[in-house]
Amino acid sequence: MVSLERAVIARLEIRGERFEIYVDPDLALAIKEGKNVDMDKVLASYTIFKDARKGEKASEEKINKIFGTNDPEVVAREIIKKGEIQLTTEQRRKMLEQKKKQIATIISRNAINPQTNAPHPVERILKAMEEAKVNVDIFKDAEAQVENVVKAIKRIIPIKIEKKLIAVKVPAQFHGKIFGKIRGYGEIKKEEWIKDSWLFLIEIPSGIVDEFFEFLNKITKGNVETKILEKR
Repeated sequence: MVSLERAVIARLEIRGERFEIYVDPDLALAIKEGKNVDMDKVLASYTIFKDARKGEKASEEKINKIFGTNDPEVVAREIIKKGEIQLTTEQRRKMLEQKKKQIATIISRNAINPQTNAPHPVERILKAMEEAKVNVDIFKDAEAQVENVVKAIKRIIPIKIEKKLIAVKVPAQFHGKIFGKIRGYGEIKKEEWIKDSWLFLIEIPSGIVDEFFEFLNKITKGNVETKILEKR
């Protein structure tokens, strides 16, 4: 369990009642984003409070009436999902910076500068976000905020979300080394074997095309054929 020194209060006010628990701020945020996290790592205690700072526990009767159960793990998860996490100013600042960087990284990997056909570095995207005064929600999944952020920074920098379909041919001996990691780059649309070669079509974000080619060349020591077929 998380230590009380690190823990913050998660609070849910519902139907005139207040319920509070002590949680790890980062892991509680992960739960809010829909991730499956072990509650033993999230909670400082399985006690459900009416007022955590005063150490005043919520009554079992009211917990059961509101949540339909007295299972502390179920109740705690509901408090986190539907309630508020009481962060310090410093915690909120750090988490906001982390969320901005997550969003900028996703955009950098999935978008290009249409004037140069090259990806924008993360720092350039962060600067554009700052200039555009983008509102980022620390409690919302980074992926879900990308579309709105891209719309906001379009007036600051030329940017376009784009994917490319790439044909790849590699000797059969490299199949095992490549296949295990290839899905981290994109989606294989088609594959087949011709003699001693593995051929496949993969759709990947335009921002990581160079990284993808570097990966293939490193694994095959340059013994690879690639062709960009189309943009999407």
